[in-house]
Amino acid sequence: MQIIVIKENNIEIAIVNSENVVITDVQSALDLIATVEYETGCSRIIINKSLICEEFFNLSTKIAGEILQKFINYRKKIAIVGDFSKYTSKSLKDFIYECNRGKDIFFLPDEKQAIEKLSTT
Repeated sequence: MQIIVIKENNIEIAIVNSENVVITDVQSALDLIATVEYETGCSRIIINKSLICEEFFNLSTKIAGEILQKFINYRKKIAIVGDFSKYTSKSLKDFIYECNRGKDIFFLPDEKQAIEKLSTT
């Protein structure tokens, strides 16, 4: 796993890259939060959706809610970037829509938009 820190509008944002899936369950999300905090001190994180297990995007597993709650509990803002158009579930689309209306969790098409969103909220 590689973590790059960028600064936009005087706000530091950690961009996480990896060859492997990084988030598979609640514990791996907590590990990511701790690693980013320890290595960078950033409270804003960008991660590509390819680094998150596919079960996350099936809301019936409840993994998404459990994982994202940890980011809220530890006061971390996260932007998940990628193409979400392949998911046809209305409940997932509604979930993404509601997250994007908030101030802490975002599902965005690309890193540029994620940086913009996390550096202004």
